[in-house]
Order: sequence, then structure tokens, then C-alpha cells
Amino acid sequence: MDAQLDDKALENTLAESLADLVPDAITITEDEFVEVVGGALEAVGGTLLFKMCVQNEGEGQHVAAACVGDGGNRQFLLLTLPTGGGALKVETASRSTNPVAGIAAAYAGLMDAFQAAA
Repeated sequence: MDAQLDDKALENTLAESLADLVPDAITITEDEFVEVVGGALEAVGGTLLFKMCVQNEGEGQHVAAACVGDGGNRQFLLLTLPTGGGALKVETASRSTNPVAGIAAAYAGLMDAFQAAA
């Protein structure tokens, strides 16, 4: 099966599950973002890796990296939401152009190494 088709299917599944979870607030707080992301990841059995707030092209964004699956089947996701409100964007890290996307796999690898050492 084509990996890009799998990525697109995963993105679409998450986007559909988010329809009722995105708040209509003017300013999205970190807590609201975590709630939205947590609900989306719960729907697909995903795990939050990290979250941050960044400036991207002059716009504030909440960004979360997550993974779905485990071992060799693990896929990394990037979820972004403008701090001023709007739609939650879900992308696989492999398809994303966001600079944060490259950090997701490295961070997961670091966490794997820490768990193995513990």
C-alpha cells in the first residue's frame, strides 16, 4: 500500500474527528489547544509527544507533535492551530512543510532511548 495514501487517510480520519472539538474562541489558550489535541488523539489511539507555541509566517500557532502506532508502524503527526482561532490542521510529519515537523521523529527517538536506559 502506498505510504502517501496511508498518510492522507490518517490525516482525513483525524480531521473528521475534530469537527466538533475545535473551539470558536477568539484567542485559543494552551489549555484549550491541549483539550482539542487530546480529544483528536484519543479518537485514533495516538500519543502526544510535545506541544509548543511558535510564530510561523508572522502568525502565532499552537503546534503539537504526536505519534500513532508503534515500532516500525509508528507514524508522526503535526497538529497546528492558530492562536487567534480557526481550523485545526492535521498533517503527517512526512508531508508537512512546518519546521517543527522534523523534530517529531527525533524527539520520539530520544524518548525511546530514555525509556530503554531507565
